[in-house]
Amino acid sequence: MSSLSTTSTDKCKIALINPLFDSNPITVQILGICSVLAVTTSLKSTLIMCAAVIAVLTLTNTTVSIIRHHIPASIRIIVQMTIIASLVIVVDQFIKAYAFEMSKPLSVFVGLIVTNCIIMGRAEAFAMHNPPGLSFLDGLGHGIGYSMVLIIVATVRELLGTGRLLGYTLMPSVFEGGWYYPNSMMVLAPSAFFIIGLLIWALRSWKSHQVEKDQ
Repeated sequence: MSSLSTTSTDKCKIALINPLFDSNPITVQILGICSVLAVTTSLKSTLIMCAAVIAVLTLTNTTVSIIRHHIPASIRIIVQMTIIASLVIVVDQFIKAYAFEMSKPLSVFVGLIVTNCIIMGRAEAFAMHNPPGLSFLDGLGHGIGYSMVLIIVATVRELLGTGRLLGYTLMPSVFEGGWYYPNSMMVLAPSAFFIIGLLIWALRSWKSHQVEKDQ
């Protein structure tokens, strides 16, 4: 009984913690890159997007896991897409109701969560084969891992691109009588690629086993 409990605990830890560094959906699996380019010019927008993805990912995993034995194999992808789309609509309406101003620049990108490979991939690869509790933790772990990268990228881009963070001026620009020259390249999409590249380099320097071996 003790060994079974230990195994279950280990599985929960792996499902929740592994996606943070060892199998991060962006830096390791290279998924969800479009949203990194699209919403990370503003940290506030990024935080809302992260919350939306975490909510959809955890609820999708849990729902798919609960009904996995009742989904015909021939239509499982359609069922999963229907669940994801329904949850995205609910989350989108929630954001419009409680953060209307922020929902305007995010409206298109929240809808694109439906096609996010991370959510579809976890539903198919994990939730279809594991119990609800474990699937919930897997969704939460991948959502947090995804969010960590987005928040880092958004913080760097907004701070270096405008000198501000969450509306507060941290580095007064020369245009406002300060000392900082805003780096306009940081507000352009290519800057996100450079930051992600640096994150991947830093992560693989720390965890050298992630470096692909020469063939």
